Amino acid sequence: MKAEIIAVGTELLMGEILNSNSRDIARELYNLGIDVYHQSVVGDNLNRVSKELETAFERADLVITTGGLGPTRDDLTKEAAAHFLKRDMILDEESIKHLEDFFGSRGLPLNEGNKRQAYFPEGAKIIPNENGTAPACIIEFDEKVLVILPGPPREVIPLMEKYIIPYLEKRTGKVFISDIINISGIGEGHMEEKIMDIIEAQENPTVAPYAKEHGLTLRVTASASTEQETRLLLEPVVKKICDRLGMDVYAIGDTTLEAVVASLLIEQNLSISVAESCSGGLLAGRLINYPGISKVFKEGFITYSNESKINTLGVDSKILSNYGAVSEEVAKQMAKGAANRAKSDVALSITGIAGPDGGTDEKPVGLVYIGLYLLGEVKVMKMDSWGSRDNVRRRAVSQALDMLRRELQIRASK
Repeated sequence: MKAEIIAVGTELLMGEILNSNSRDIARELYNLGIDVYHQSVVGDNLNRVSKELETAFERADLVITTGGLGPTRDDLTKEAAAHFLKRDMILDEESIKHLEDFFGSRGLPLNEGNKRQAYFPEGAKIIPNENGTAPACIIEFDEKVLVILPGPPREVIPLMEKYIIPYLEKRTGKVFISDIINISGIGEGHMEEKIMDIIEAQENPTVAPYAKEHGLTLRVTASASTEQETRLLLEPVVKKICDRLGMDVYAIGDTTLEAVVASLLIEQNLSISVAESCSGGLLAGRLINYPGISKVFKEGFITYSNESKINTLGVDSKILSNYGAVSEEVAKQMAKGAANRAKSDVALSITGIAGPDGGTDEKPVGLVYIGLYLLGEVKVMKMDSWGSRDNVRRRAVSQALDMLRRELQIRASK
């Protein structure tokens, strides 16, 4: 099966919005063994979208569009599809009822623009959208398939995972199974070096690396005629990769680094507190993302100024004067001070120079120290980061969580 992806939206052409949907859809299709030879972006214009569909189907068996399903007059993807297919637009009763319930529960009227979201080209299979007001749809014709998806990524990804991928799996007649290998504490290039021979030899299973905001993942996907056959192909490759990467793998499956850390803390009955300077609460926020963290999370301290480090955490003023706030010595005292103040078994501290100003030759922008207090023992990690202020802060938080994760997993293995 050959596929093509069309992203619809004038804002994409103008560079106002990043076209991440085409990338994400292409990766999913690759994992299904479906070749994507073309991607395009077209503005919100009925004739141009219709022409783009005509051109795409001259080359492809499957075309997936994303965007242009909103309530405004320039959202015309479905109308362009109807024009291309020479079909009428038909009201879907279930979709209009969903919209009435959605707006009614919020005390809002259903306007004409929203009503348009319940109209589809005749013969379309409607796909409910649990994360937005615009349903998706699938249209089959002449042994070809048109999939019409909304634009917001928070809607596209769930629709792909829950509806479109299973539909395409059935159409290919194979069973596809993927395992997600979650990796942290290592760069993408270094990770790739360790498993380059596996990536180069890939055929079935396939190995697809992803660099995400909070770390790296490898999606290993196998396909066969039965689930048992697929698992027999998949599991040895996953094991081989995990053996190569060792402690750099923090989990397999759909999870996060903070969820793994929180689970380990709960399993080991260890309470935690955090002390943050440059990260300004991001570390506490990541931990609190985990629903059960209240069992172990005691307190978070944002000690941005030297005065707050002294008054709140008990950092020695002489240490601050001699070594500066961004130092190994202060990171240690912050972690120990947080543990003492909160009476916690574990404490993490972060102090650094996030920039864009404030760096020196001795202590440049991106320099971060992370302190870890664990049952009386204190360790410190030095981190040299790069990029924007936000990137430095986010990387520091991920590194702090990974530092703790490794210690807890080692402790659990003893």
